[in-house]
Amino acid sequence: MINDNVAQRSVESPIGDIAYLTRSQHRVPTLLALTERPRSRSELCELAGVSSSTIRRTLDEFEDRIWIRKDGYQYTATRLGEVIAFAMEDLLDQVETERKLRDIWHWLPEEIGEFPTETWDAMTITVAEPDAPYRPVDRFESLLGDTNDLRLVRPEIALMEPCFEVLVRLIEEGVDVVLVARPESHTYFLSTYPERSAHMMRQDNFRVLEHGDLPACGTGLLDDRVVISCYERDSGTVQALVDTEVAAVREWARSVCETYVSEAEPVEPPWSGDD
Repeated sequence: MINDNVAQRSVESPIGDIAYLTRSQHRVPTLLALTERPRSRSELCELAGVSSSTIRRTLDEFEDRIWIRKDGYQYTATRLGEVIAFAMEDLLDQVETERKLRDIWHWLPEEIGEFPTETWDAMTITVAEPDAPYRPVDRFESLLGDTNDLRLVRPEIALMEPCFEVLVRLIEEGVDVVLVARPESHTYFLSTYPERSAHMMRQDNFRVLEHGDLPACGTGLLDDRVVISCYERDSGTVQALVDTEVAAVREWARSVCETYVSEAEPVEPPWSGDD
């Protein structure tokens, strides 16, 4: 005799199973928990934060789909359940990445869209929020502090000024630094911090270049980590920072930096009476 539930599942579309799993937030975590080790119903109730009756119905549905099996008083995932659980975990991770990217997509270079989606999953995306507007700058400063080689194309004032002391320290420690910025940025720092800027520009390990036609976003290499800084067009504030160590993105960023460095003009340091 054919089990009626199994027969019904066989005519459902895959979307039906996906819809079932996603209609309640506890279902995917519950199935994933059962891929780790056998668990009791009471343990799953506590883990999922739902009632005993809810977890009982969920486990019945899982058993009907042959995603789990009962072993004594515990439940564990079958191989079919593992496949579904891991696929849903990957899907949710990709959707979470897409949700972060969608608001900043219009700022990013077109080349980002040409990389495999696995590349997107490996990106750390830090977005400015109304109650935390400096999150991208803070993230950049944390990465900058441990850098031994720095290449930046379009380091805007809003990104670099909060990190000015860190940059000074890196140069004093002998870190190789190359900045390719708009002329307006150099003018700002030379006028706002004249003595310190002039001193920095006279160091052999610091090259400052200017370019009048830079891309809308910033691109940099901090050792092996790529940073992409997204700026609000009118104010120049930092709206988001994307960073990753994926090799393909690193090769792209290295090419961008080399291109603009080769095209840029050096900025001569202003000489003062003492150094």
